[in-house]
Amino acid sequence: MSAAGVKNRAAVLFAVLVLAVTAACTGGGGSSPSSTSPSPRTGGSADVLAVKIDNVAPARPHTGLERADIVYVEQVEAGLSRILAVYSSDLPPVIGPVRSARETDLELLRQFDRPKLAFSGAQSRLLPVIDRAPLDPVPPSKAPQAYFRGPDRSAPHNLYLRPERIPFTATGVDAVAELGLKVGAPPPGGEPEDSRTVRYPSASVTFTWSAEGERWLVSLDGAPARTAEGERIGAGTVVVQGVDVRESDFRDRSGNNTPFTETVGSGDAVVLRDGRTYDARWSRSSADADTVFSTPEGRRVDLAEGPLWILYAPRG
Repeated sequence: MSAAGVKNRAAVLFAVLVLAVTAACTGGGGSSPSSTSPSPRTGGSADVLAVKIDNVAPARPHTGLERADIVYVEQVEAGLSRILAVYSSDLPPVIGPVRSARETDLELLRQFDRPKLAFSGAQSRLLPVIDRAPLDPVPPSKAPQAYFRGPDRSAPHNLYLRPERIPFTATGVDAVAELGLKVGAPPPGGEPEDSRTVRYPSASVTFTWSAEGERWLVSLDGAPARTAEGERIGAGTVVVQGVDVRESDFRDRSGNNTPFTETVGSGDAVVLRDGRTYDARWSRSSADADTVFSTPEGRRVDLAEGPLWILYAPRG
């Protein structure tokens, strides 16, 4: 064989070897990973900003909440509720009022790829736990230029965030992609639903279907939730996720125990979309895994257009 032939054969063999190694690393054969892939994360790659928001009467109306991709509601001390709003696709100039973080937020946010967390502060024993968590904490002590006190309310209900000064910019990608969720057709079946109320010991959230607006209108503690401009706040899809709420190792300044919401595990859920309610199941195998929402038959639940509200409701 000529020298040129030997050289060409060597090049061919090298190319075949590269292809074989690549196939072995990617699963080979052109097949796509199945839904039972050992990788716990199935979501996208959207950069997200999570903001802890006050949710008592003196803190309302909220500013910028209507532009969040995902709104989580969880129980805090004294049976009250607090909001964790997640932004990625869109970003308002101001968000608030901003309040303190909780231990629950750290496990919840493990579903996202190192999100930024904006909060007013935390209990002294929780601060080092936050610093060790796989997220980027941005309280006023780390980003003082991003926060300001509003003149129309008293502290602590008047701290606001200018997210562009963190800095953080909108990606145009909905944060639900990070959870492996997508907009799609509703599951079969379901029952007509006009209104659903989720109750906490000292708080409530009600969703009322608006056929005209094609969304669920939100009420907080019996009062319509409105933007700073006076418009009603709405949701495209609502998930009521039944969870265990237990005592934690932390207490507030008044000595009240801070409840911890367990977001890893499985249980029943209710999905509201398109004026109907659907029974569902939720499952999250570990803190590094996404939460999967499915019908009792195992079919994935897709979302309607619009913001997603997820409420962690204490199991009965």
